[in-house]
Amino acid sequence: MIEDLKPYPEYKDSVLPWLGEVPVHWVERRAKFFFREVDERSESGNEELMSVSHKTGVTPRKQSVTMFLAESTVGYKICRPGDIAINTMWAFMGALGIARQEGIVSPAYGVYRPIRTGMIGSEYLDKLLRTEAYKTEYIRRSTGINSSRLRLYPDQFLQIPFLCPPPDEQSAIARFLAWATNRLDSTIGAKRRIIALLQEQKQAIIHRAVTRGLDPSVPLKDSGIPWLGEIPEPWEVRRLKDVATVQTGITLGKDYGLVSTTLYPYLRVANVQSDRLDLRNVKHFAVPEVEAKRSILMPGDVLMTEGGDIDKLGRGCLWSGEVASCLHQNHVFAVRCGARLIPGFLVALMGSTHGRSYFQTTAKQTTNLASTNSTTLKAFPLLLPEYQEQQQILSFIDGETGHLSRAITDTEREITLLREYRTRLISDVVTGKLDVREVAKGLPEEALLNPLDDEPLYDGEETEDTSESDPADTPEE
Repeated sequence: MIEDLKPYPEYKDSVLPWLGEVPVHWVERRAKFFFREVDERSESGNEELMSVSHKTGVTPRKQSVTMFLAESTVGYKICRPGDIAINTMWAFMGALGIARQEGIVSPAYGVYRPIRTGMIGSEYLDKLLRTEAYKTEYIRRSTGINSSRLRLYPDQFLQIPFLCPPPDEQSAIARFLAWATNRLDSTIGAKRRIIALLQEQKQAIIHRAVTRGLDPSVPLKDSGIPWLGEIPEPWEVRRLKDVATVQTGITLGKDYGLVSTTLYPYLRVANVQSDRLDLRNVKHFAVPEVEAKRSILMPGDVLMTEGGDIDKLGRGCLWSGEVASCLHQNHVFAVRCGARLIPGFLVALMGSTHGRSYFQTTAKQTTNLASTNSTTLKAFPLLLPEYQEQQQILSFIDGETGHLSRAITDTEREITLLREYRTRLISDVVTGKLDVREVAKGLPEEALLNPLDDEPLYDGEETEDTSESDPADTPEE
């Protein structure tokens, strides 16, 4: 059905050059024709605290991950259903959307309330305003001293033309996208469940190998670790700090005054995934060379995150020098193994049930997050076979889990393609590149569900938060 979509019969040039042609019967009116800025403040701070994300739009903060919450939300801005809420600092990434319910947002955000009803629907507008095409206009109209500090102010936002189809056509678009995205999200969810099963199988193989070894006949002894039980008798249990050093990272935001600085690449929590690196977006930071030397990464370092979701705490991966002269942020630890410990064995042990149990047991936990520290990391109870046996175990793990890793990678690639297709489909439909009017008429009744109420808020994708402008919206890496 999606494959049968065709363009509209007739087009005209848009007033926004980057939007190209739009259906001839669609109109374009500036945002100020539909909305006005409001500054309604909370007197109690008891309203639902909302997050404004480039991934999910405007959603309750409790459904998101956050590092910190403000001590008081008195004076926060009230947003009501149908309002547009914009994270002013991160609008260029699409951190805005239509409020689904009454709540409060940071006082640094922009809130815009409808002044006309019946002309442009929330379901349609929420999708339109977060397309890549509109992000281009946000960037053009934002001001700031550099690309990471751009801000979209009300006078500029209200000048942006909104693309406005006839109301019945907006309803058809909303109906079609509810149906199409639900199908795509269901497929993505099924593939993520497949990945979870593959990861579980892989985890079981790794855990058995790094906690019991490869010889089933070897005598066992009590490990002294409550959740672990017995381990091979020849193995030692040592603290990590006995056989490795833990390097802490660079703290961002320091003012170095007149001291000469050099621009270095650095890794953030978002770059360190379980068993792999994500280097698609490596940021840079200016720091004095003498300070950079204390946080520079070396090939063979094991990277580990300081905080995040409880099930991801302590996730580790191997650094092989993929980026020259690379530093790491203070929320990422670099463990440098000594002569008795193979880095790959440490990665496997941290990712095993033993590693997960240790970090979850010792973590400092808040509502949604957990964190550890260098002292706890150094005390990690390390199971230490002889060096040659570590090599044998790693070879066994590679042989037994290689096909699982490839299947996981292939499935993740499929998910990426589905997400890209979903994004492109939404953009093409809400900007009039594809005509869904006839298709929408024949959709099943479930397609009538309001996409603002029923679309999945999260399909398993790890996100990088875009909210570091306020304590209630600290970066979620």
